[in-house]
Amino acid sequence: MLDRRLTAILYERLEQFPAVALLGPRQVGKTTLAQAVGDQRPSLYLDLESPPDRDKLSDPIDYLSSHAGKLVILDEIQRVPALFQSLRGLIDQGRRQGRTAGQFLLLGSASIDLLAQSSETLAGRIAYVELAPFDVLEVAAESSETLWVRGGLPESFLARSDRASMIWREQFIRTYLERDIPQFDARTPAETLRRLWTMLAHHQGGLLNTAQLARGLALDGRTVNRYLDLLVDLLLVRRLAPYHVNVGKRLVRSPKLYLRDAGLVHALLRLPTREALLGHPVVGASWEGFVIENLIGCAPDGTQASFYRTAVGAEIDLLLELPNGETWAVEIKRGLAPTPDRGFHQALEDLRPDQAWIVYSGEERYRKPGGITVIGLRELCSTLQACA
Repeated sequence: MLDRRLTAILYERLEQFPAVALLGPRQVGKTTLAQAVGDQRPSLYLDLESPPDRDKLSDPIDYLSSHAGKLVILDEIQRVPALFQSLRGLIDQGRRQGRTAGQFLLLGSASIDLLAQSSETLAGRIAYVELAPFDVLEVAAESSETLWVRGGLPESFLARSDRASMIWREQFIRTYLERDIPQFDARTPAETLRRLWTMLAHHQGGLLNTAQLARGLALDGRTVNRYLDLLVDLLLVRRLAPYHVNVGKRLVRSPKLYLRDAGLVHALLRLPTREALLGHPVVGASWEGFVIENLIGCAPDGTQASFYRTAVGAEIDLLLELPNGETWAVEIKRGLAPTPDRGFHQALEDLRPDQAWIVYSGEERYRKPGGITVIGLRELCSTLQACA
């Protein structure tokens, strides 16, 4: 088991809140991390996808009251949404008895539904923490390229070979399409969703064009948007919002779409190795998405992420508005001799950010004219983390 950077944050939230929701896609390591936390104190683990465990909660207040004083870990909590009302009563009862924190650890793989269900009943009683796939600060420096090619889902990254990793990712996609997604939306045909997923992989980092996607899938735009909402909800797709500010420019207003795990992009496009990836047109967009996910994951809580693009070509791949009030502009280049585009310089003149960076695939840090710093991904992630 690799150490997760989120572990310290999870302990901190459990010391402060009676309930903590640990969110993340399936197979990202939520259960492993939760059980490691549970091993450090008296705890009870229930898998709500298991019929015997669900049966134990036929009278949740009676059953869970008998385990008062333990950390109760409820896995796949969105499967039993009716539990939230019972948890509220148990949390309030625990407060009256002096237990103000660390009562429940809730694991979920559907963020929007879980947030909606829990926020209505547990407002002020719950904190949310998102566990993403492995990032560059959680693996050895020499494994960064492997992380990019295979993605950060633990079973894929830690597989004994590229072939074994690819087989695992193919089965992961199949299981999601045929078993997991129908649990959230039975109206979604698996084959249609696979085609949409593959189209998104081909257009990694492209602007959302609902009409184009609808034509390709022979569907109406409303249905396509519903499918996209589902993939975003399952923490598989990121909609990166455009930056809106009054700079007297005509700005692009459509979000960019990224599959959040690079390894899934490569599996959908049948690119099992680094060599196959480097020879494919998606290589630049794949690297861009990989960098964006790592930087957002390492940024301090409360950071707002977006991109900037004008109708005349001024563009910044990633804008990070940090909680301390600073704005960082990030250009992303694959290669060892990165040169900023004219559009990046123009965007810097438009926005005047506090820091301007070019992230590239090398490791040396150096300056370029215009106050731009060229930096490796790992070092910029460390720099962001130090801002927390």
